[in-house]
Amino acid sequence: MRLLVLGGTEFVGRAIVEDALERGWDVTVFHRGSRTAPRGATALHGDRLTGGGLGALEKGEWDAVVDTWSAAPRVVHESARLLADRVGRYAYISSCSVYAYPSDPGSDETWPTVQADPESDGTDYPADKRGGELAVEAAFGDRSLSARAGLILGPHENIGRLPWWLNRIARGGPFPAPGPADLPLQYVDARDLAAWTLDATASGVSGPHNLVSPAGHATMGDLLAACVDATGSDAEPVWLTPELIARTGVEPWSQLPVWVPPGEPHAALHDNDVSRALATGLCCRPVAETVADTWEWLVSLGGVAPQRPDRPPVGLPDGAEERLLAGTR
Repeated sequence: MRLLVLGGTEFVGRAIVEDALERGWDVTVFHRGSRTAPRGATALHGDRLTGGGLGALEKGEWDAVVDTWSAAPRVVHESARLLADRVGRYAYISSCSVYAYPSDPGSDETWPTVQADPESDGTDYPADKRGGELAVEAAFGDRSLSARAGLILGPHENIGRLPWWLNRIARGGPFPAPGPADLPLQYVDARDLAAWTLDATASGVSGPHNLVSPAGHATMGDLLAACVDATGSDAEPVWLTPELIARTGVEPWSQLPVWVPPGEPHAALHDNDVSRALATGLCCRPVAETVADTWEWLVSLGGVAPQRPDRPPVGLPDGAEERLLAGTR
C-alpha cells in the first residue's frame, strides 16, 4: 500500500504512520516540518493554512490518504479536491462530537449531526469535524471513511489527560477520585484507532464509524487503579460524589480529565454504540496496557508530555485538590 498521511508526526497521526511502516507500507508524510517524521517515512513539507501550501502534493499517486485535521474544514475541502483523482481512498479522523447534543444513550452513526459547512474557515470543534467529513464525502463519495473517535488515550498523547492523572498519582498520597468508581468509560487507544483505520482503509470499508471501545470496556476505577499499578506509588483514591465535585466548583473533563458526571454529558461521551466498528474489526487492548505504556513513554520524557498549542492545559488548578479532599471530611 502507498499511504499518504496528512500530519503524521504527533499522537494519532504518528500512531498511524508507525503502524503502516510496521506493515511494510510505502508511507509519505505531509507536514509543516516543525517536527521530525517517523523514521522510514518519506517527508513532504507544506503549510495547509497558507496559499500554495499544498504545492508538494500537486504530483504523486497513493492508494490511500489518512487526514487528522481538526480545524477549518476548508483545509480538508482543498486537500480532498486536490487528491480526488490521484488517491484511491480517503480516511478522515473525525469525532463523536459531530453528533447533535444531547444524544440518547447507546446511539449509533444514524444519530443527527450538527450543521456544518465544508468550506468554512472554522467555527467550533463539532462543526469543524463535521465539515471535514462533508468535504471528504463530496470529493470521494463511497471511497471515503470517517473514523468518529471519542476520547483518545495512549503514548504520545499531546492533550494531557492521561499524563496528568499519571503524574498526580505518581506523587502518591490520598488523591481526589471522581466517582462513582464503577462509572463506565469509553475511549480508544491511539494505536487501536490506527490499526482499525488502516485495516478498514485497505479492505474498502466506507462511511462513518464510531471509534471507541465498547461501553464499559473500563471504568473510572479501572483507569485510576491502572495508574496506581503502573507508577508503583502509594497513592490512595478518595472517591468523590458528583454532587460534592459540583459544590466545589471544579469542572469535569477539563479540571478532572476523562471524567464527566452521570447524565446527558456522560451519555454523549461514554455511551455510544460501536457495533459497526466492532463488526469491521475494531479490537481494544486492556486499559492496564494503555496506561502502562503511556507511563513508560512519559517517564522517558522526564514526566513532561508535549502539549498542543491550540488546546488549553488540563488538570486541577492550585487549591482545588485541597478543597475536594476537605469536602469528604
